[in-house]
Amino acid sequence: MKNALSNFETHQRPDVRFLLLALPEFTLLPFGGFLDKLRFSADDEDHSRQRFCSWKMLGLSGAPIRSSSGVAVCVDVTAQQVDFQAYDYLVVFGSRTAECSKSLARDYAPLLRRAVRSGLSLVCVDNASFLLAQTGLLNGYKVALHWRHVPEFRAAFPRIDIRSEMIYCFDRDRISCSGGSAAIDMAVELLSRHCGRERALKGLADMLVDEPRGEGHRLKSLETEPDAGRHLSRAISLMRTLMADQMTVPELAGRIGIGRRHLDRLFVERFKISAHDYWSTMRMDHVHWRVLNSNHSLAGIADEVGIGSASNLCRIFRKRFGCSPGTLRSDKMNSHITNN
Repeated sequence: MKNALSNFETHQRPDVRFLLLALPEFTLLPFGGFLDKLRFSADDEDHSRQRFCSWKMLGLSGAPIRSSSGVAVCVDVTAQQVDFQAYDYLVVFGSRTAECSKSLARDYAPLLRRAVRSGLSLVCVDNASFLLAQTGLLNGYKVALHWRHVPEFRAAFPRIDIRSEMIYCFDRDRISCSGGSAAIDMAVELLSRHCGRERALKGLADMLVDEPRGEGHRLKSLETEPDAGRHLSRAISLMRTLMADQMTVPELAGRIGIGRRHLDRLFVERFKISAHDYWSTMRMDHVHWRVLNSNHSLAGIADEVGIGSASNLCRIFRKRFGCSPGTLRSDKMNSHITNN
């Protein structure tokens, strides 16, 4: 009788079934965190049996998919073989760069649309939001984004509702996650809805996670000074979110509920520079990162930070960093060629 019950439990239909689609050069942290949370919740013991939730790796072909760190994962089922009716969610893990994820739209759009037509909910993790947006599958939905990609996403898809204050977002049959360790928090919430809260929390101690964070969790690490006052923290958060806007510092101060002079005094006391200079530095640091980590045009990057033209961007960039954006990009490319 015990063996018969064991066989029944082993072959019963899982509460929730996932297809995992990792894009080329996907990042391992959100992928591993999400998958390990499934593994802990899938079994009563720690035997990694897929009893209460199940998953398969999906690929356009049967070739292994290589991560940004060089580690590859095997594919269980290909686009030609997959029966979407046997799954509940398609979870897409983004590439190392947003540009790469967006560029894959033509290759992956037919697969994603087939999944939607079959009734699957789509989950986009980190840069995968760019892929779904490019294919039109985020139109009319809210999306949670990694803070670093908000300006680029807003410039490319201005009509999509960005929730930069959220680390993950559930909006009907679309779920988005900003990436990193937030994939664990999202997995807990998702599993709670299908397997119950107790099973969803199983294994967190083994993962050395204190407790799951809610979708609106505020990252302390985003505050340049963790003990900064409430007004200062709010100002920095808005500056990061509104990087491309033409909002003035007085208008920003008004959004916070204080005067311009008060806001400047807070920045000078903490950072020894005015609010205007702090915001300008934030914008140019973003530009520097984008020049080094993308192939986007300078005009496009200028739009992301609210600078009127590529020529203005080059002038400000050269003054701050001592070289042009083109030179910085060329130096990085030459260094990469030399090292390889």
